Amino acid sequence: MSDAFTTSLIDITTGPTESVYDLTGACEDFLRQAARGRDGLLNVFVPHATAGIALLETGAGSDHDLLAALHTLLPADDRWQHRHGSPGHGRDHVVPALVAPHATLPVIAGRLELGTWQSVCVVDTNTNNTDRRVRLSFLG
Repeated sequence: MSDAFTTSLIDITTGPTESVYDLTGACEDFLRQAARGRDGLLNVFVPHATAGIALLETGAGSDHDLLAALHTLLPADDRWQHRHGSPGHGRDHVVPALVAPHATLPVIAGRLELGTWQSVCVVDTNTNNTDRRVRLSFLG
């Protein structure tokens, strides 16, 4: 594979409750090896039907606000056609339509170019599957 494209998988455990899992440190670690000071693009992809990638502030309540907003938009009740898993699990399969399962971010001089309060996060409302895989890919 060319030095221009590097990819890696990381495994995370999101836990037994709905969560916003911060991947920023893992992205930075990956770029230290993959980008080696170059400019390019980082693609973050979660290959799961019930999780997404979001850029948001964490630790100041925005992560909880996002989960609350998803609860308001997508209640965990019996209205969903998709009915396997825990009650209301069908809504988890709608989450990636609102929180995309990928993000492509600029990398400048080997460093992730984020806004002051932005973090790269996995948004996971599915408590039936807490083991997640994330693909990080650098093109530069």
